[in-house]
Amino acid sequence: MSLLRKTRQAELADRHDLYQRSVQDTGSEIDFVLETWNTLRPRPPELLREDFCGTANTACEWVRRDARYYAIGIDLDREVLGWGERHNVSLLTQEEQQRIELIQGNVLDVFPEPADIVLAMNFSYFLFRTRDELREYFAAVHAGLAPDGIFFLDAYGGYEAPRELEESRECDGFLYIWDQAAFNPIDSSMTCHIHFEFPDNSRLDRAFTYHWRLWTLPEIREVLLEAGFSQADIYWEGTDPECDEGNGVYEVREIGEADAGWVCYIVAQY
Repeated sequence: MSLLRKTRQAELADRHDLYQRSVQDTGSEIDFVLETWNTLRPRPPELLREDFCGTANTACEWVRRDARYYAIGIDLDREVLGWGERHNVSLLTQEEQQRIELIQGNVLDVFPEPADIVLAMNFSYFLFRTRDELREYFAAVHAGLAPDGIFFLDAYGGYEAPRELEESRECDGFLYIWDQAAFNPIDSSMTCHIHFEFPDNSRLDRAFTYHWRLWTLPEIREVLLEAGFSQADIYWEGTDPECDEGNGVYEVREIGEADAGWVCYIVAQY
């Protein structure tokens, strides 16, 4: 009998690769950004800033779309930025690489050139846990936008959002597990984890952990307006009547369905 230990799949897994494959859909995200910009603005956009950019996957998608497009990605974590440089930026053409810049820094302090578009996706801004902190960030975004710039965010909620629960979803070659581990109803603070499980039953537990506040849409809109934005619209996903599921089409709405769980976009205009 061989005494060699078989390597488990979780030991070989790359958490950033798994995150990109299970959480992000940069193509659809940039489609929405461009469609919305083209509806609201008469000129083409050029510079996109991705806050909390992580691996800069979305910024790379932006510069691939058009030779006129430039991107700046900002993140505090040098390790994740380095991963993005090696695995995402390096796959761009030399010309495309000249149109993207990654900055290790705090989104509250970094003021690159004014952007046409700023993104804060995957609920990243939820890490600001008081109205004052959130307003400071939104004001910093407003100050970093061109006079006709647009700020794109996403948010999630629903009556299961504050519950302590686990949800799993099959991905290509692994199981994605979203774990709402703790929720404090007094201040809406949450601790959430992402785990990954593999066909050999090995697991990558707490591949990512988030300590944040579950912000509501009224709060987010109010703070955006307090921070100087002229308007903040909710883009709600439509429903496919055949399957009673989301149809991937987001439109401005003032009334949404009281679902167990939903994800929407917020579009704030300078």
